[in-house]
Amino acid sequence: MSEQRPAAAADRLPVLKTHKVYVGGKFPRSESGRLDRALAPDGTPIANICRCSRKDVRDAVTAARAAQAGWAARTAYNRGQILYRIAEMLEGRSGQFEALLAAGGTTPDQAAAEVQTATDRLLHYAGWTDKFQQVFSSVNPVATSHFNFSILEPMGLVGVLAPESPLLGLVSSIAPAIAGGNTTVVLVTGSQPLPATTFGEVLNSSDVPGGVVNILTGRRDEMLAPLAAHRDVDALLLCSPDPGIARSAEIEAVHNLKRVAVRPHDDWKNIQSPYEITDLQEVKTTWHPIGS
Repeated sequence: MSEQRPAAAADRLPVLKTHKVYVGGKFPRSESGRLDRALAPDGTPIANICRCSRKDVRDAVTAARAAQAGWAARTAYNRGQILYRIAEMLEGRSGQFEALLAAGGTTPDQAAAEVQTATDRLLHYAGWTDKFQQVFSSVNPVATSHFNFSILEPMGLVGVLAPESPLLGLVSSIAPAIAGGNTTVVLVTGSQPLPATTFGEVLNSSDVPGGVVNILTGRRDEMLAPLAAHRDVDALLLCSPDPGIARSAEIEAVHNLKRVAVRPHDDWKNIQSPYEITDLQEVKTTWHPIGS
């Protein structure tokens, strides 16, 4: 009886990892059951990616809305601790993220620099969580016997169209939103989705409450319109250099008068500022009488 030998590596189909989405602190598959392939620059399939539907967008919005009040009610100091923890976990998995970026065509040196800058970006916004309110709030002079205070409050639920920058741009769009007490639904539609799906694993192990960040993968033309039109989404953050995309999303956003912020950056290396936080805040003014 002849001994059966394993098939040669060239004769077998590889078992590709299926990267799930991140919604409500869990890793479900797309409700549609559809998949796309993540490809290396030479066209070789390297992973399966969920192709999300309108229903997945609605589920993510529900999860983000349920988490928003609790996240906004946390102390600014605690939100800073959690952002710092995300940076710790990203630093600990830097080699994995460098490999994912390299698989998408980034050079090793560029990949290492992007992971380091993304980690530093998280630390930057962790430091601002308990400071931006002091810097940008004010006591206003008035002509009556009142105190008049203006303070910042989170808009609520922010829908994010993630930039093409697969890790640094992703972190740079999520971090200021959650630093200010917002929750997010993030649409990842670029050619390198694997760092974003793996970043969901980092978030899941970083004390971030379920629903604060929700990451969906798929095709922009299937996800952006339902997110922009959803009446439970309070603001949109559009990180695309294409003005046509921003215009179509703004038209959908008028249904509940969403605030729309557009960040058409091609290079995210130096895009860090407390104004990235305040762009996603509302100003609340309070009057208080002086004396009896």
